[in-house]
Amino acid sequence: MGLLSQRWTGLIIYQLLPGPQRFCSIESSIGISGRVLSERLKDLEKEGIVKRDVYPETPVRIEYSLTDKGRSLQPIMQEIEKWAQNWLQVE
Repeated sequence: MGLLSQRWTGLIIYQLLPGPQRFCSIESSIGISGRVLSERLKDLEKEGIVKRDVYPETPVRIEYSLTDKGRSLQPIMQEIEKWAQNWLQVE
């Protein structure tokens, strides 16, 4: 719970559910600073939730995706989304 309760972590996992994404795509989609996103991705990678793939192209392409451990959080994220849709009003 400590890892998942960190600010932005849940949104990063949710953002990666559809598939691999590049750093700049994640950053712009959720409006997080690059420094914080970098820290959270490192934490998630260390815990085996996110993997970082480096493609030796010019320029180098780096994509982040969920591991099996990370994808196993999908039902939990969907339930949180359902709960929010039912109980939270958008102002």
